[in-house]
Amino acid sequence: VDFGGAVHRALGRIMYAANFYVALCDREDGTIWFPYFVDEADDEVPILNQRVPLASPEKSPTAWVVVNKRRLMITADEFERAGAQWGHGSAAEHWMGAPLLDRHQQALGAMVIQSYTKGVTYSEEDQALFSQIANHVSNALQGLQSVDRLERAVQERTAALAHEVAERRRAEQVQHALYQIADLSAQALDAERLSASLHAIIGELMVAKNFLIGLYHPDTQEISIPYFVDEKDAEAPVKRFPFGKAMCSYVLDSKQAQLHDATSFRHLVANGLVKEPLGNLDIASWMGAPMLVHEQPYGVLIVQSYDPSTLYTKADLDLLAFMASHVAVAIARMQADRKIRKTKEALEAQNAALEEALHKLQLAQSELVRQEKLASLGGLVAGVAHEINTPLGICVTATSHLVQELKLTREELAAGEMTEDSLNSFLDIVDQSLRIMTTNTQRAASLVRSFKQVAVDQSSDDIRNFNLGAYLNEVLLSLQPKLKGRPVKVNVDCPKDLVLDSFPGAVSQIVTNMVVNSLVHGFERDQAGKIDIRVREEGGEVVFDYADDGAGMDQEALTKLFDPFFTTKRGSGGSGLGAHILYNLVTGALGGTVRVESEPGQGLRYHLTFPRSRKK
Repeated sequence: VDFGGAVHRALGRIMYAANFYVALCDREDGTIWFPYFVDEADDEVPILNQRVPLASPEKSPTAWVVVNKRRLMITADEFERAGAQWGHGSAAEHWMGAPLLDRHQQALGAMVIQSYTKGVTYSEEDQALFSQIANHVSNALQGLQSVDRLERAVQERTAALAHEVAERRRAEQVQHALYQIADLSAQALDAERLSASLHAIIGELMVAKNFLIGLYHPDTQEISIPYFVDEKDAEAPVKRFPFGKAMCSYVLDSKQAQLHDATSFRHLVANGLVKEPLGNLDIASWMGAPMLVHEQPYGVLIVQSYDPSTLYTKADLDLLAFMASHVAVAIARMQADRKIRKTKEALEAQNAALEEALHKLQLAQSELVRQEKLASLGGLVAGVAHEINTPLGICVTATSHLVQELKLTREELAAGEMTEDSLNSFLDIVDQSLRIMTTNTQRAASLVRSFKQVAVDQSSDDIRNFNLGAYLNEVLLSLQPKLKGRPVKVNVDCPKDLVLDSFPGAVSQIVTNMVVNSLVHGFERDQAGKIDIRVREEGGEVVFDYADDGAGMDQEALTKLFDPFFTTKRGSGGSGLGAHILYNLVTGALGGTVRVESEPGQGLRYHLTFPRSRKK
């Protein structure tokens, strides 16, 4: 407008220009508009800058100038001959239009000047000057349009940037809210604190003065209201109600976010879609979004407004639905964590009880093992005591006989009746008695020495240096009372120079258990048999093979041989701990391995390997 007025004023200084207008066009969409229009004859003039369709050149001189891009002169006579179809408004005495062209000779519009006064016309010089002015106006318009396009581009870009900034700020707010929700799921918060925190988070994204959280309980088919904030109701009408009532049930049943105003809300109630609505119904805007995880309902979020100036939009609904899905994931994670914690606590309690029971069992087992060792040692004591009783009884008898003979000899000597034959007879009795006493006391001393060494070793856990072959003989000697009277022969094949730095007590207990097990389980009381013990050394390892030719056992029993308390002679002298103690001593104290083989009627074979030295 300002530019058109400036041109109009400049033009009026050089020619008659009481009536002047500028028309601009857009050939792409076929429209034309008038940024400047002054006319002294017509009251109805075009609305400035209002785009109208470009008329055909046959009906509008302005359109003719624009389309043909040439200057046009029209007199009153020509207007009269053309009639009403030629242009709009009053017929001019003289009408002159010049095209406005860009540098590519494309039409920008037209510039028109006209006169309604008779005798006031435009000369050739005026026409040439008007065309020249039109060229200058065209150039100026291009500059103005460039500036205008630049300003519009700047405005559009500024608006776009402002929108992008707003969207980015909104996205950051949403992202921050999601971080807060995720953080809540990692905290062990109670329902009230969790709900209040969710209300504060959502309140940062939208107006949420009235906020409700409903939780779905599939086990009871009920909905509870753990959190309720409302401007008109101090507290929720009910804290828990059956599924199917109120808007919570409607939203969960539809599994879709819902946006309603007062009218649509009333229609839901009137059509029976919402049964027994709860709370204040005087709402202006209402939103509800289901909390779903893989179509499994967890609850619903509801936001409502009583203020007509606060109406929620589809964008608000989409945001609430988005937040509800993340809240559902957080609730599902919290419920899963709560179940895991409860399960963990239950398992820990069970583990504690099991550990206590296991500890008691281990104590009981250790006590039974100790008792088994003592029982084994007690058996040795009983056997050795019985064996010692015989030589000691012989010694006592020999001593008594010698004392009696000595008394008789003294009496004979005192009476003077001693002869050479009686003296020699007395000396023979003394010699025979002493030989009997010496033999039997040596036998008893050997038994005591052997028993003492084995007993000390079995009751001690000390490492010492010992000759294995000699020690095996000591052990077998202490077992002689159990072998006595049994037709079972024990053969030992062991290098005489094999010396161990290990636990002799473990070795004696192992050999004792092997022999006793063979006697109890492998052979009947009067059954003849043999036991072979073969020992050799291989690369610092002791290879210990034990075999009997007794009854043997099947594979099912063999797999349980080393289990504690397993025995095939329950109630007949078998405790079920002999093989178990053997296994523990080989693998524990001796640091070795044990393998067993057997078949029914083929005897039992142990294969042991353990290091020669257990010293570090």
